[in-house]
Amino acid sequence: MALEEGARSCLLRFRQKLEEDIKPTYLMDHMISDGVMTVDEEERIRTQDQAGALIELLLRKDNLAYISFYNALVREAYDDLASLLHRDLPHISLNPHKGSSDGSATYVQSMLSEGGIPQRPVVFVSRPELVNRAREKLYRLQKEPGWITVFGMAGSGKSVLAAEAVRDHGIIEDCFPGGVHWLSIGQVDKPDLLVKVQSLCFRLEQSLDSQPLHRPPNSLDEAKERLRFLMLRRYPRSLLILDDIWDSTVLKVFDIHCRVLLTTRNRSLTDSVSGAKHEVEVESGLDENKALEILALYTRINLQALPEEARSIVRECKGSPLVVSLIGALLREKPNRWRYYLCQLQMKQFKRIRKSSSYDYDALDQAMAASIEVLPDEHRDLYKDLTVLQKDVKIPAKVLSVLWDLEPEEVEDILEEFVNKSLLFVDNNSKPYLYYLHDLQIDFLLEQNRTQLEVSLKQHYRDGPPTSGDEESLYWIRYLTYHMAKANLTQELYSLMFSLNWVIIKAKIMGPAHLINDYVEYGSILDQENSEVRSQFQEFLSLNGHQLEQRPFPDVVQLALSQPPNSEVYKQAQLQAQNRTKAGKLYFDLVNKSGVDNLSRLVIHPHQGSIYSACFSQDGTKIASCGACKTLKVFKSTSGEKLMEIPAHDDEVLCCAFSPDGRLLATCSSDRKVKVWNGERAMLLRTFEEEHEEQVNHCQFTNTSGRLLLATCSNDDIQNLWNLNKPSSQNTMFGHFQPVNHCCFSPDDKYLSTCSNDGTLKVFEVSSTNEWKTINVSDMFTDNKEDVFVKCSTWTADGKRVICAARNAVLVFDVETSDMLFEIRTNRMSTVQYCHACPTSNLLAIAFSNYAVELWDLEANKKMADCSGHLSWVQRVQFSLDGSQLLSCSDDQTIRIWETKKVHTSSAIRLKRDSDVLFNHEEIIVSAESGYIKVHRVFLWQEREAVVFLLVGTLWEWQSGKCRVLHGHKEQVRCFSLLSDSPNDSRLLSWSFDGTVKVWDTESGEKLQDIEAHHGTILSCHVSPDGFFFATTSTDKTAKLWHCESWQCANTLIGHQECVRSCRFSWDSQHLATGDDNGEIRLWSVKDGSLLKVCSRDGKDGMDSLHGGWVTDLHFSPDNSLLVSTGGYIKWWEVKTGKALQTFYTTGSALKKIHVSSDFSTFVTIDNIGILYILQRVV
Repeated sequence: MALEEGARSCLLRFRQKLEEDIKPTYLMDHMISDGVMTVDEEERIRTQDQAGALIELLLRKDNLAYISFYNALVREAYDDLASLLHRDLPHISLNPHKGSSDGSATYVQSMLSEGGIPQRPVVFVSRPELVNRAREKLYRLQKEPGWITVFGMAGSGKSVLAAEAVRDHGIIEDCFPGGVHWLSIGQVDKPDLLVKVQSLCFRLEQSLDSQPLHRPPNSLDEAKERLRFLMLRRYPRSLLILDDIWDSTVLKVFDIHCRVLLTTRNRSLTDSVSGAKHEVEVESGLDENKALEILALYTRINLQALPEEARSIVRECKGSPLVVSLIGALLREKPNRWRYYLCQLQMKQFKRIRKSSSYDYDALDQAMAASIEVLPDEHRDLYKDLTVLQKDVKIPAKVLSVLWDLEPEEVEDILEEFVNKSLLFVDNNSKPYLYYLHDLQIDFLLEQNRTQLEVSLKQHYRDGPPTSGDEESLYWIRYLTYHMAKANLTQELYSLMFSLNWVIIKAKIMGPAHLINDYVEYGSILDQENSEVRSQFQEFLSLNGHQLEQRPFPDVVQLALSQPPNSEVYKQAQLQAQNRTKAGKLYFDLVNKSGVDNLSRLVIHPHQGSIYSACFSQDGTKIASCGACKTLKVFKSTSGEKLMEIPAHDDEVLCCAFSPDGRLLATCSSDRKVKVWNGERAMLLRTFEEEHEEQVNHCQFTNTSGRLLLATCSNDDIQNLWNLNKPSSQNTMFGHFQPVNHCCFSPDDKYLSTCSNDGTLKVFEVSSTNEWKTINVSDMFTDNKEDVFVKCSTWTADGKRVICAARNAVLVFDVETSDMLFEIRTNRMSTVQYCHACPTSNLLAIAFSNYAVELWDLEANKKMADCSGHLSWVQRVQFSLDGSQLLSCSDDQTIRIWETKKVHTSSAIRLKRDSDVLFNHEEIIVSAESGYIKVHRVFLWQEREAVVFLLVGTLWEWQSGKCRVLHGHKEQVRCFSLLSDSPNDSRLLSWSFDGTVKVWDTESGEKLQDIEAHHGTILSCHVSPDGFFFATTSTDKTAKLWHCESWQCANTLIGHQECVRSCRFSWDSQHLATGDDNGEIRLWSVKDGSLLKVCSRDGKDGMDSLHGGWVTDLHFSPDNSLLVSTGGYIKWWEVKTGKALQTFYTTGSALKKIHVSSDFSTFVTIDNIGILYILQRVV
């Protein structure tokens, strides 16, 4: 089969463009797989100019090779090149050995014309997969009669598909040499049906050489017999196509043991006839490219030049061939009405979308109404009830059994009828089956039933969600707010969404993102009742969402007790806490709420593992993130609701970036690959894997779509500029001689700045890829000869200054002169991880290794804000395009979103964790050092009469000012403790990194005992209240009990798997609690050293230790029934069972010590970011 002339001409016409852009290696792999190219041919091409040799080979090949080449272009995302070849695609039969000549084409056309087969529409787009599926079914009728049902919803293209399937020489010659005969039926009564069959019989008899011998049949029975005679005797092995069948009684007339293909909206019609049966389902929508092609053909506009409204129209109707064709025909006459027809579609004005010369219905609403009108009256009303369904949501039958008040089995039968008539879709892969409507069907129902809808919804949803049945409850919990809003049940919606109980139920089952989204979605309704309360609930969820995603699920009431006292969330939590404490529950109120500033607007926990990169989409509505877990995730910036998750790479994903229009996402990884994704469909479009030889550190698109380029940089010392329409990099830029960490386009995309471990920042011209500037950043660090690694760069909004980060500094340079304008130096103990300049202001965001984010004013060279909250290194910061939001991501597995205008320098005091507290009746006096100013801040120091301090072996007596040095420890002293509170006992214990415990007489300074206690550092020591024992714990993973009189070891407590960091005796001296660095707490008997209980092993999540970190402090309640512990957060335990009773999550982590009042009602601690917490037990 030689290559068709049209295909040959197309290859020659576009040969130069193809040779310039294609990379034959990938394309030939597909062609070899298709069997149209041999390995020997591939080898010969590899030895020549590959692109030119491949085109030359194609010109000598046949139609199958052309089609394989076209398919390879599509698979490799050469969409622009594939579109050039599409119009001249050869049409071939399933049997590749059947030839196609001018004679055969004439024969096919003649056969189809005689049979009344409709011509192709004026605008036709091929759907090869569907056509081949239909032809495969037609081949099954080759040897025996049967029925093929082509079914689908209104306007899905069934008739065009049926006609196209038989427009093939091989099909007609092999299967239907007797001819193909088309009969349009539609909604007809018996007299009209008789007329149609009479017409068919007359046409068949006219086609014979002789004149008709019979009068027209007078009844359907007579017509059926006449048709049987003609089809079996005169036209054996012919095909009868019945278009647009609505009623199964119609098919009985054609049940004559012949070959029939029918198009219908009701797939179950052939249940009433005999013979073999086959089905072809026509999907309700075209893919986006096919639908756009229809619009392009109608409007005679190049596919790439279509306006943005074209894509929006296709998305709005989900690619419905009918809608796209109707609007395309309208636009052909009124080419300036793109926006108008999109608005009509969005406003559901279906009556205004009218015009089609080849369709039975004048307008879209008529086409959809026809399907509903054939339903029985009682089912028609039930179908209209489906207006309550939400778009793109699948529901179980049990939900509708509640809605319709029918038995589930009866509901399933009704739904099956709807599915068979293409009025409803079913997901057969789920158990139980899930049902859903096409968007157009929902829109049509809403438009038709708008007046009755509100009454119906109020009747069904006023009483709230049912609670029986898992899948049913899930649906109601997810969508009840949607239905209430839709039914205008505003009071019921207020009551539901302003309820902490609802928050607890929905957050536990659906997660926080859906809840937050509800407050955003229905905020305008809720604000009419009380905007302040809506804001309070939304803020509570946004700031605690990362906690609500944890398992085991946290106590929401306890979380809510940290809200401001005037918050409705706090008031409801306080009331619930008071009621629950009567039943023995523990709750703790945060007394100093004003001292705990939380300035982030939303906290998200999207990944397990460090998050290396996060970025806003251009419009700020989406955030993409990636990291150590090898995945790429996209979620809403307003609520954190996950939109997409992609297993992106085989190794850590180091960076992700949105394209300017938000449609594409790029990722790069330690696996040396760069990938480009469709950001809306989660489809991989292209992989660049050959050019970079080491891990790819960063990727970024140009800021505008005019000339869309992607820049990448790698540890292989080079950076690439990729043109996404080409398989290889457009240009490779050299200049650095060590790993390149970062690349960044200037605001106008004229320049690209790059940063490297070689200590330089380079600026390249994008158009020529020539190096323009080199700034030796390492020269700015003269005080230290160590290597200077330049980590990142960013440009100010005016493009006149470029800023880079290195070591503990951010440096600002003038682009034209390369002069350093000023620098921002930070604490030597922390390094700058990243910086980003705001696109709309003079703000600069800086991320640090000490967990902090700072905002600086570049004009004033002044720090404007500290953004505290992250618990590990902050890896990335980025402003949204409008500068209103800032995001930060960290190794602590969270992303925080901040509102730029609301972030300010916190007024809360930031303290160091070493502290002391005096509980003086109602007064709580705290002493600690400020982490930000070098004075003793908290508020007053309370002296006691016999206080002494021991620090590295030095003893001070405060009243006399005398100093006594106690020599003996070989390493730093960890801490000390008096052996008793008696004024007559002057003995003191001290313990050290040297593994020893020493006993001192504080009066004389004499060392009384020297105990070699452990092989490792002693981490804690505690004396029992009765004075008989003291306990020690160590890095050697053991705890030991010692006699205070004999100084001998009474018991060694073995069982911890990590360093034992803390210990505490119960007040009755019967029990000892120990905590280790894995977060495990063990309870021991002091009497015999036996293990009594290991406290609950429930972890915060899979990546966390059992306590969110080391167990650093322990305290028993006075009655010894409760135990409080600190680690990554605070936990309270029941001693008898070892069960966790309550958890308080601090903003920071790594709590060092907790101070407890004598009645076990007040607790004071400081976290690692310096926030003071004073908690009071709720009674």
